[in-house]
This record gives sequence, C-alpha cells and structure tokens, in this order.
Amino acid sequence: MKSEDLSRRSFLKRALALSAASAIPSFWIPAKGMTPHVSANDKVNIAFIGIGQRGGEIAKELYNTGLCNVVALCDVDMGAPHTQEIMNMFPKAERFQDFRTMFDRISNKIDAVTVGVPDHSHFPISIEAMAHGKHVYVEKPMARTFEEIEIMMRAAKKYGVVTQMGNQGHSEANYFQFKAWKEAGIIKDVTAITAHMNNSRRWHGWNPHITHMPMGEPVPQTMDWDTWIGVAQYHDYNHDYHLGQWRCWYDYGMGALGDWGAHILDTAHEFLDLGLPTEVNPLYLKDHNPFFFPMSSTILFRFPKRGDMPGVDVTWYDGLDNIPAVPEGYGVSELDPNIPTVAGGKIQPAKLNPGKEIYSKELTFKGGSHGSTLSIIPDEKAKEMASRLPEVPKSPSNHYANFLLSCMGKEKTRSPFHIAGPLSQVFCLGVLSQRLNRKLVFDRDTKQITNDPEANRMLCGLPPRKGWEQYYKV
Repeated sequence: MKSEDLSRRSFLKRALALSAASAIPSFWIPAKGMTPHVSANDKVNIAFIGIGQRGGEIAKELYNTGLCNVVALCDVDMGAPHTQEIMNMFPKAERFQDFRTMFDRISNKIDAVTVGVPDHSHFPISIEAMAHGKHVYVEKPMARTFEEIEIMMRAAKKYGVVTQMGNQGHSEANYFQFKAWKEAGIIKDVTAITAHMNNSRRWHGWNPHITHMPMGEPVPQTMDWDTWIGVAQYHDYNHDYHLGQWRCWYDYGMGALGDWGAHILDTAHEFLDLGLPTEVNPLYLKDHNPFFFPMSSTILFRFPKRGDMPGVDVTWYDGLDNIPAVPEGYGVSELDPNIPTVAGGKIQPAKLNPGKEIYSKELTFKGGSHGSTLSIIPDEKAKEMASRLPEVPKSPSNHYANFLLSCMGKEKTRSPFHIAGPLSQVFCLGVLSQRLNRKLVFDRDTKQITNDPEANRMLCGLPPRKGWEQYYKV
C-alpha cells in the first residue's frame, strides 16, 4: 500500500474520533497558545502548496521578501513542466503530492503555508493547515461556496492563526488612498459603483450548447488526479480542467467575477462597509449554460443603507461585447502598467480598462484594478479638489511581506479572512445567480436566500465527496 494511502487512512481514523459534544475531530481541538507568532528574529518556515503558474508566482514573491525559509513544496502535478522552475529554485525543500501527507509527516517543521491551487481546493487545504496551527496565505477568492467561507472564517478565529487572502492590491497605493480619502470625507455618500472586466476569457469561443462535461482522457503520469478533485464532484480527467482551465467550470472555478472582482472591488467593499448584499440580480447572461460561465454577464448587487451611508448598487460587467457606459468627462481608458495580463492571453488595448467608476452625491471617481489609484472626474473637478486632498501614506510592506511580518507579530494582515471573507461571499452569491440565472433575495442577518429554496441549499454547494466530509466539521 502506498504511503499516501496509509496517510489518508490515518487521517480518516482521526477524523472519525469525534468529540461527542463538539463533533470536531479530536486532533483539531487547539491547545491554548498552540499558534504562537514566529520569533521576530527568525524567518518564517513556509510550505508552498501549488507551485505552478500563479502558485509559483506567489512562491517567488514570498521568497523575494527575504523573510522566509522554504521547507516544503507540494503540488498534485509534481514533476510536470510547469512545476520545474520552483522545484529547481528550492532543491533542498521536501516534496509532496498530497497536502495531507505533508502535514502528517512534517507539520512540526512548518510555520505557514501558501495555497495557490484551483478555487475548489482552497477550502480543504486551508482548513487542514489552520487545524495544524499554521498561518495561511490563500489566493483569491477565498473559496468556491458561501458556506466554505463561513467555515474558514470560523476556523481562523478558532485556531488563532494569521490569515491573508491574495488580493495584492490591498497592500498597494489604492488601499491607502481609498482609506485616506474616505476618512477625510472625500469619498462619501456613494450610491452606485460600476465594475468591469471585459477582456477575453478562456471559455470565450467554447460551445455554449454542450450537453455534458468533457469526456475523460488519460491522466498524466505525474499527476494525482484524485487529490486534485478533492472535495468537489468527481469528473474523469480532461485537459480542459487543468492548467488554469478549471476557472471556466462552475464545479471548480469562479469565472471572471471570482477572478477579478477582488482586484477591482476590494477597497470599496472594505471602506464603504458594504458587507453582504440584499439582492443579486443577473440582468444579462449571454449564452448561459449549466456547465461553464456565460460569454458575457451583467450582475446587479444591491447593498442596503449602513449607518449614515446610503444604499449602494454595484453593477458588474464582463464579456467582450458588454462594456458599460461611462460618465461624461471620463477621459481616455489607457492601459495601466499596474494591472497584470490576463492568464491565457494579453491585455488588449481595450475600449475600457478593467476597473470601476464610483458615483457619490457630489463626486464621481474612476479607478483601475489591483493597486491602481482613483481619480476624480472630470478633470476640471479634479483640479478644483486638488488642494483639499489629504496626503496618502506609503505602504510599509507589500502584500507578501505583510503576511510574513504578521506571522512574526510585527504587523497585522490587511486582507485577513474576516475582511476578505464577506468580499468573497459577495462573489459566491454572484456566481450562484449566474449559474441559476435567477434573482436572489438575501437576508444579511440570517445569511439565507429567502426567495429560492434551491439557491439557498446551494449556498453549501453539493455534498463533499466521500472521505472529505471532515473538513466541514470545524
């Protein structure tokens, strides 16, 4: 029997040893003080889970801070061409294909982990890591279902670990500018936001009239397909699930909204205290089908009045032919060097750059994505306001250093799960409305969909595969 199989069996045996009172696996019951900060004079011992493509980029960024030691590499496709660069960078790091095996064998050597894997696997890996008392950096969006994010927020609080979601603009100029402008009263009384990402996506050009998921193909020799599937519904391997293609499918990814929403709406969501919407309405879905995301989507999110702030309508646009109108005096949508290329293609000289327009009762702002700063429009108004704008502090650390310094107790993360979670849940509700092609009415207090029983059940997603249920018992 393979050692991975033995590890899985031992994990399941532990998971079945539930506390009668708490229904939590006994080895997941944290001891007091089980998660101390790394000594301020030491480097963080880190394990990279997912080392190809975006996961590899995260690994390099964290390593380049000079604040961590790389003790382990983990990837279900270990040995494949796209994992070679990181493997060659860290030849002394221990290597694993199954994250559960890694934690079973060398948990005592690890302080923190990164989770740079497909969206559907963010949840079980993060839960496993936190249950072992490890700090977690996870790519956006936090997870694929509303309930998974609820559990992740609960686990972060329970285990007392440092968490960070990888919307890196949350540590760049836009974050500090939005915060300063909000506190100075420049951004106030916002009533509407338009957000857009209209570049080509991987599924553009696919046949929206398909009647089933792709047919099975031989699994690459280097790949552990069963672990790749994880908690999700099983489908036989197909190349259109792998190497970023997972983003196209409802079963595995979160589409354009989950991919770019956190880079465009993160600061508005936090500093306007938007929380969760009361209504999500798919106004336009081109080539809607039950398997992969529409070619174009327009989704309206309605957020209620919050304290002395008025209600806000946020309208999301994606798709090549679905570019929103912009206000008078918008100016030119120039390509912004702060916005990275879209995976799988180049940023086109777009009619409208990925970004947002923010409408308040007195002022209108335009902004890009990631770390791009806001501008007041039109130019005449910007010149009039120039002398009233507050000084914006510089970031003391980028998003990666912020995470590692927080593991050392020197900083606090800017996108911890309790802040990133509700933002990600907004996108989960948006994707659910896309998938069902129905308006959803949401109760922010009970966190339930009140007008659609099927949609309400889908807040939890489909039941996890047999053998993966324990992750939902935190």
